Amino acid sequence: MNSASLPTLVLVTGPEELRAERAVDEVLDTVREQQPEAEVVRVRAAGYQAGDLLVHAGPSLFGGWTVLVVHDVDEADDALIEDLGRYLDQPADELTLVVRHRSGNRGKRVLDRLRKDGARVVEAKAVKTEADKHDFVVKEFSAARRRIAPEAVGALVLAVGKDLRELASACSQLMRDVEGMVEVGDVTTYYGERVETTGFRVAEAALAGDEARAMALLRHAMLGGLDPVPIVAVLAMQLRQVGKVASAGRGGSAQIARDLGMAPWQVDAARRSSKGWDGPRLGAAIQAVAQADVDVKGGVRTEAAVRSPEHAVERAVLAVCRHRHG
Repeated sequence: MNSASLPTLVLVTGPEELRAERAVDEVLDTVREQQPEAEVVRVRAAGYQAGDLLVHAGPSLFGGWTVLVVHDVDEADDALIEDLGRYLDQPADELTLVVRHRSGNRGKRVLDRLRKDGARVVEAKAVKTEADKHDFVVKEFSAARRRIAPEAVGALVLAVGKDLRELASACSQLMRDVEGMVEVGDVTTYYGERVETTGFRVAEAALAGDEARAMALLRHAMLGGLDPVPIVAVLAMQLRQVGKVASAGRGGSAQIARDLGMAPWQVDAARRSSKGWDGPRLGAAIQAVAQADVDVKGGVRTEAAVRSPEHAVERAVLAVCRHRHG
């Protein structure tokens, strides 16, 4: 590799901070492979003083390559926008300019100019849906040449999927500590006390009609101080997914997942859970869980709510198990 192959203009755009940080780090690694002594200078929109960027972009006293990372251009004032424009009019030799922009129209003139000038564009897209999180986990393992069972992906997303950085950290821990394929049991060992994972296991047992296991899991969760509200939410989600998938016909998992906005593993899990159910009994189970959702949130003072939110959840789980068996 020679210096001519190094990127000189890079635009990292999109709201997902973890992906953006990784994109910037990848640029730094690429430069340092050829220029190990490259200087890294970071400029931030907050507190920017007019002319600072052009000073940093000037030739170094000792020579060598510079990576100039400009953060938060979506929050930049006019001075920073103008200085970026001046730099692009006369770009420096031996310098990589990395511009970070989350979203919005602020700084759009700079973004358009970067694209026009041939900047490498990296999209840091938001990770919002369950399918997005599923794909993220699969790609984390694939990039490391490791394998994870589809059900384990689902359990991991349910356990730590609220925060992408935490999800990435969990992937790293499992890859570091578990040999061979990562299974559901491995996820449970590390993250089994998380509310979402516990709710997933309770729902799985309830939809299978395994009353003893469902109640044992639920009571263990309650003794551990877990909130009933998200457990009911996971149970409701699982029931809805069974209903949606059962109504979708016999297409392939991937196609149905795209049509329903789900991950393929969720379609497969819902199909397994749907065995033994019919429309009327599934509808009755959904109604029972919907009532529990009202009760645990204190919306209506039913008998179950008066007793306790925990009692409302127990009644709902028992109802699902019993509807499963008709």
